[in-house]
Amino acid sequence: MKRVIVGLSGGVDSSVAAYLLKKQGYEVIGLFMKNWHDDSVTISNECPWLDDSNDAMLVAEKLGIPFQTVDLSKQYKERIVDYMFNEYEKGRTPNPDVLCNREIKFDVFLKIALELGADYVATGHYCRKGIIESSGKEIYQLLAGVDNNKDQSYFLCQLSQEQLSKALFPIGELTKPEVRDIANDIGLVTADKKDSQGLCFIGKVRLPDFLQQQLKPREGLIVEISKEQEIYNQIVPAFTSEIEKLAYLSRKIDYKANDGKVVGKHQGAHYFTKGQRKGLAVGGTVDPLFVIDTDVEQNIIYTGQGKEHPGLLKKALFVNNDELHWIREDLALKVNEKLDVKARIRYRQPLQKAILYKVDSGLYVEFEDYQSAITEGQFVAWYSNDELLGSGVIS
Repeated sequence: MKRVIVGLSGGVDSSVAAYLLKKQGYEVIGLFMKNWHDDSVTISNECPWLDDSNDAMLVAEKLGIPFQTVDLSKQYKERIVDYMFNEYEKGRTPNPDVLCNREIKFDVFLKIALELGADYVATGHYCRKGIIESSGKEIYQLLAGVDNNKDQSYFLCQLSQEQLSKALFPIGELTKPEVRDIANDIGLVTADKKDSQGLCFIGKVRLPDFLQQQLKPREGLIVEISKEQEIYNQIVPAFTSEIEKLAYLSRKIDYKANDGKVVGKHQGAHYFTKGQRKGLAVGGTVDPLFVIDTDVEQNIIYTGQGKEHPGLLKKALFVNNDELHWIREDLALKVNEKLDVKARIRYRQPLQKAILYKVDSGLYVEFEDYQSAITEGQFVAWYSNDELLGSGVIS
C-alpha cells in the first residue's frame, strides 16, 4: 500500500482529495500546514488558520486517517513573505501563490512527507498529472484540470519533473460542483465551506497594511498621461531582424513627470501595481483611472483613463534566462528556435495565442492580440493543448 500525505487545508477540495485517495486504497495521512502567526494584517474572520486546522482535523477524524499539524511559518516568512516585500520594493508585482507551491507545498512540505515515509504528496488542486515514455524514460506532464472554470495548473507552473514525480492531484478529473456533491454525500464538515481568498495560507490580507510592516509610506505624485501623448504616436521604426522587432514590442516606456499632469497624491508607489484601478482616490475623470506604470525610485504613479489606454496594452514580453523554467525540459527551446503556444499572464485569463522566441539572454513571448497590464514580477505560463510546458517571471 503506497503512503500519501495530503496537505489538508481545511477546505472542501483537499478534504475530497483525501477521501478519494483512501477509497483508491492508499494509506493516507493528513497534514495541516500552519504558515502564519500574525493576525494583525489578516481580515481575521475571512480565513483564520485556527478554524481551518479544526476543520482539517474533523475531516481527518471523519475519514479515519491520522492527522497532524506542522508549523512552517519560519520557512514561509523567509521564502514567500520576504520575497514579496523585496519584489514590491523593486516596483514588481509578485505572485505568492505560485511561489508557495514551488517553495512550500512541493519543497519544504514534500521533504517532511518523504521523511515520514510517504511515496507521494497530494493536494486539492484542479489539475492533472500525465506520464509519458520518451527514450525509455518517464516524463511527467502537468495538465489542466477538467473543470475549465477552476483549472489551477497556472499556480503550479514552476514545478519541476522531480516535484511532479511525487505529486498526486486526485480531484483534477472533477468539476467543483462534483467535488461539493461528494463532500455532501459523505457528510464532510467542509462540504459547503466558501473557497478561501487571498494569499496562500494567510487568507485575506489588507495588502497595504501588510506591506506597511516593511515598506514605509512615502507621499508622492499621481500623474495622468493622456492617450494623445506623443509617446504613443511615434512612427514604428523599420526592423532589421525579428529580435529587434520583439525588443521594440516588449520595451518599457520611460515616463517622466512632465509627460502628463499631476492629478493627486499617494502614500507609496510600491503599494500599487500596473492595471490597478482601486485605491487611487482621484475623481472627476470621464473614464476611470488605471495605473499604467509605477516609478519606485522617483515615487511616482503614472495613470491613464480607461482600460483601453495605450499605456496598458502590449503585444510582447521578455523573460530572462535565470527566471525561465521548463516543466517539460525535453521541449526547452534552443537559441533561435520558436514555438507556437497558448499563454496566459495571470490566473483565470483565457489562453491567448502566442509565439515563443528563444534568444541568447532569455525568451520573448509575442502575443497575437494586445494584452492588458503585462506586469513585471508576475508569471507567464505557456501551454500546448491542455499541457503546461513552462513558465517564467515577466522581466
